[in-house]
Amino acid sequence: MAPTREGPLPSAQAQGNEATHQGQPAGSLWKSLQWWPTLVAGGFAAFVALDLFTGAESGSELAPIVAASGLVYLAAAALQKPATAWLVFFISVIIITVAKIWLTELHATWILLAVAAAFAMYGLLRGATRPTGGLPLQAVAMITFGAAAAIALLVDEAVGAYLVAAGLFAHAAWDVYHHRTNRVVVRSMAEFCFVLDTLLALAIVYATLRG
Repeated sequence: MAPTREGPLPSAQAQGNEATHQGQPAGSLWKSLQWWPTLVAGGFAAFVALDLFTGAESGSELAPIVAASGLVYLAAAALQKPATAWLVFFISVIIITVAKIWLTELHATWILLAVAAAFAMYGLLRGATRPTGGLPLQAVAMITFGAAAAIALLVDEAVGAYLVAAGLFAHAAWDVYHHRTNRVVVRSMAEFCFVLDTLLALAIVYATLRG
């Protein structure tokens, strides 16, 4: 004898609602994880800005970050691989850290500019000049941000600090453009850079005004 079922089977709509309800926690978690570049950038900015607020470092000494911001985009355009932006970023952090600790007479800004020139040359040699929004445009941006970083080291400390802040604000706008167009670098890097650039620029202005 076939077993009898107790009560009606749930309708297809009820089953779908139940599946949707069960999937909500996972979906919410996934949406939260998508914000990781913003969270990481906020923590990194707080770590970098700590020396600003304690007076151990001036805003002009963050000039290498402006140079690194241009380098990350230029290198990704030269390699024509957006995901490599993260690798170049970590390399930039290592260069800045090593120069700050061991190479005190050689400022990290000059090293980063030399690395940028090498990437630009590599990109030209491999013919990475198309589209024009890639290597050519990033080379112009690198010259602009690199010049701002270099000048910040040569002028008065307060003027240099404001120049670094201006460079970071400008690069934040650059990040927004590339995040919306999804070009050159991966969107996670564009989001990370936007938050980092903006927070550090605000921190520099505040610390410089406070004197």
